[in-house]
Amino acid sequence: MKAGTDMAEKKAKTKYIFVTGGVVSSLGKGLAASSMGALLEARGIKVTFLKLDPYINVDPGTMSPFQHGEVFVTDDGAETDLDLGHYERYCNVTTTRKSNYTSGKIYYNVISKERRGDYLGGTVQVVPHITDEIKRAITDLANDEDVVIVEIGGTIGDIESLPFLEAIRQMRYTLGKGNYLYIHLTLVPYIKAADELKTKPTQHSVKELQSIGIQPNILLCRSDRPLPREMKRKIALFCNVEENAVITAQDVDTIYEVPLHLHEEGLDDRIVEMLDLKAHRGDLSVWETIVKRVKQPLKNVTIALVGKYVDLKESYKSLCEALTHGGIANDAKVSLCWVDSEEIEAKGADVMLKGMDGILVPGGLGIRGVEGKIAAVKYARENKIPYFGICLGMQCAVIETARNLAGLAGANSSEFDAQTPHPVIYLIEQWYDHRTGTVQKRDLTSDKGGSMRLGAYPCRLEKGSLAFEAYAKEEIAERHRHRYEFNNKYLDQLTKAGLVISGMSPDRELVEIVELKDHPWFLGCQFHPEFKSTPRNPHPLFTAFIAASFKNRERRMKP
Repeated sequence: MKAGTDMAEKKAKTKYIFVTGGVVSSLGKGLAASSMGALLEARGIKVTFLKLDPYINVDPGTMSPFQHGEVFVTDDGAETDLDLGHYERYCNVTTTRKSNYTSGKIYYNVISKERRGDYLGGTVQVVPHITDEIKRAITDLANDEDVVIVEIGGTIGDIESLPFLEAIRQMRYTLGKGNYLYIHLTLVPYIKAADELKTKPTQHSVKELQSIGIQPNILLCRSDRPLPREMKRKIALFCNVEENAVITAQDVDTIYEVPLHLHEEGLDDRIVEMLDLKAHRGDLSVWETIVKRVKQPLKNVTIALVGKYVDLKESYKSLCEALTHGGIANDAKVSLCWVDSEEIEAKGADVMLKGMDGILVPGGLGIRGVEGKIAAVKYARENKIPYFGICLGMQCAVIETARNLAGLAGANSSEFDAQTPHPVIYLIEQWYDHRTGTVQKRDLTSDKGGSMRLGAYPCRLEKGSLAFEAYAKEEIAERHRHRYEFNNKYLDQLTKAGLVISGMSPDRELVEIVELKDHPWFLGCQFHPEFKSTPRNPHPLFTAFIAASFKNRERRMKP
């Protein structure tokens, strides 16, 4: 009884910020929510995050990058929205599967309860059953945090997000005054022909929100320039908010400037005041240093990112940011050259990759463009260019080594060629899950959704390796998202050919990191290190890769 009471008390002291967006999509709710969290953390307030997505998929794991962009993976193995990556990059939080709910997940839970008979034969409805499940998801996240920031996906007016909006409308009655805030992100566009900023889209967006019973407390007005005071006064008057609660969310040169700009606008002061939070004065010097290093670097390095979704930059969101972080650690600007792996197949690696300081091949699914990625590996190996392969990029390195160094003609992954004579990469059928203490089993008939090796797994590093030099410790834990693995039947042949196995699972069943002998910097990892990189703590592998790439640049530039 006492434990339940203690938990209730913990949750009772937690306050909530609900972040919505209007007018158009892609205004940056995730960055705004993350920046709020960073500002509150800087003032000694403990925060966590929840993203509510309106789509019916249970999670984004089965969605195409063309549809959704990046799938962010948590330590506990959840496939989630990319905004969770922003939360972790900006704040000292580790998100979990409780940090992201979709409409599909909410409805799945409610329907499962109905099938079990939990509703005692009653009619199951959106209100109260769906909204109650949403409210449960929101409050379940609270533990000992001071503030939970809840981001509602979609745009006000979308039919899909109505159950989420109804749920947060209801929550004000259970939470009570001073324990919640509604923050609405809108657009104030500049019309060039009229040479004017226009407030009408914001007014209409707020009116739409008010029509479903939600009155925003703070407005974040996205604009390409500062809002004049008289315009803020006008917005405040017509949207029924205080003038000092109209905040300019101005376009910035780097996303890491957003917390600084919102602080200058007084956002954290308004939140602390309205929620009556105990907070000290914030120290944002770390963000000032980050911004300075991004905008005024001492060096420059060019990295070829060889992928097959290069027209969809959102598909590589965490990866791009991790490369930026590696640049921050080296006081270097990282210039990305986006290279379509299919173009390498058509034009050749020597044409597409000439003049690059480093080459990175990221993850991906399916056979399209794979031979171009393998060609990029070969080019990096033969020309001694620093190479970093992630997930599929590591598998391509293994395939290239098998074909061209070990003499295994036709070597491939069974994902791409089921009849390959040398499946050096194959479908993993079982592995030990250290989190549950169980052996996980999969085959070709397994469901696609959530059936990969997902989440954080331990890895032991070999001393003297590039990996050990970067991490400076023997055991690490990194996040995974894949179905195919290194085939240990070829371990001896490939190591004799020059492949170095520098990281393995503690039971030595799973190969996690490969390197090459006689190469300045060549490393492939089965996991996704980009998911754990932040601007304040750049990931050691990205730091080492950018450092090696700069050395290569210096070598190339010598007369």
